[in-house]
Amino acid sequence: MNMTPIYSSQLLCLAFLTILFLQSGLDKVFNYKANQEWLREHFSKSPLRKLVGLMVPTITLLETVSGFTCGLGIYFLVVDGTSATGLLGAQLSAISVVALFLGQRLAQDYEGASTLTTYFIISIMTIFLMGL
Repeated sequence: MNMTPIYSSQLLCLAFLTILFLQSGLDKVFNYKANQEWLREHFSKSPLRKLVGLMVPTITLLETVSGFTCGLGIYFLVVDGTSATGLLGAQLSAISVVALFLGQRLAQDYEGASTLTTYFIISIMTIFLMGL
């Protein structure tokens, strides 16, 4: 088994992104109405207030697909040593964070936006690692 620092970093970063985005996406699936109500209130004074109905399914799908793809990336990295699926998952994760960041900034939730920075850095680091 490959136990290099790069390989273990790839696996751990993909595991982190898998957990982060699958949990977040599936939470929106199973608690859709509560999430939609919270987001309607959160964006009530932002330019996005009329788009919440479109935003919720879009971000739910993007987060869930990001997490699932990162999980598949772990599988392919372990089974056949390929990193393409993990790279795609990390890229989708970065796009998810950018979408969430945009929403937080437009809602003027600067503290919420700042917490996304860590997730963005991990996503970008994973993209870099998967390219090695």
